[in-house]
Amino acid sequence: MVSLTELVQRHDTKAGRVFEWSIIILIVLSVLLLIVDSIPDLPQGIRLYLRSTEYIFLGIFALEYILRVLTAPRKSGYIFSFFGIVDLLALVPFILTMGTIDMRILRVVRLLRIFRIMKLSSYDNAMVRFGDALMDMKEEFVIFLFASSLVLLISAAGIWHFEHEVQPEGFSSIISCLWWAIITLATVGYGDLYPITPGGKIFTSIIVMSGMGVLAVPAGLVTSALYKITKKSKHKKRIPHKGRTLLKEVAR
Repeated sequence: MVSLTELVQRHDTKAGRVFEWSIIILIVLSVLLLIVDSIPDLPQGIRLYLRSTEYIFLGIFALEYILRVLTAPRKSGYIFSFFGIVDLLALVPFILTMGTIDMRILRVVRLLRIFRIMKLSSYDNAMVRFGDALMDMKEEFVIFLFASSLVLLISAAGIWHFEHEVQPEGFSSIISCLWWAIITLATVGYGDLYPITPGGKIFTSIIVMSGMGVLAVPAGLVTSALYKITKKSKHKKRIPHKGRTLLKEVAR
């Protein structure tokens, strides 16, 4: 006879995996219903059916949350964990406000629970290598984030210098120019803000070319780290990975 704790908390058992996959499937279904419910011209009958089904999902997820709290080895540990907070935010606002404040979209984040199951399956080694890569490159990522923030600020200040006099509404301050800097460095360019002065156009061209390099840096860092970790793991398969500690913390 499987106990309630083994069913809810033990993901290394058949019953635990069935429970976890069942919750994930329900989350996927509820997200699909949310997507359909967002269609503006949906017939009223279908919309009422979707809302009724939503209350059923809400009851199931509320029961699941209660069971996870009751069976957790450390109740406060689960309540204040990443998944515990997401689970609660996906439920409480909708219940207390009767749907006025809708946080159902947070259920998409709950799909991260799939990593708990993958961690115990054939994907274990791949996840450990990815965790190792992130741990090995954490200093480089910190430097990259600092450098990116600095480039972002310089871009906003530069375009403000060139454009604020001729386009005072769009480039009114360096803070308002940060939006332009973000979409330009990301090479998105929505077209809502663009330079019209010669200096602004030249400066924008430089920023766009710089943005291509900025976007390539994190991909290159992760690729390089994964290659090194994968090559090392082929020769040291039995040595514990420090990435395993990171993944265990995330999965808690």
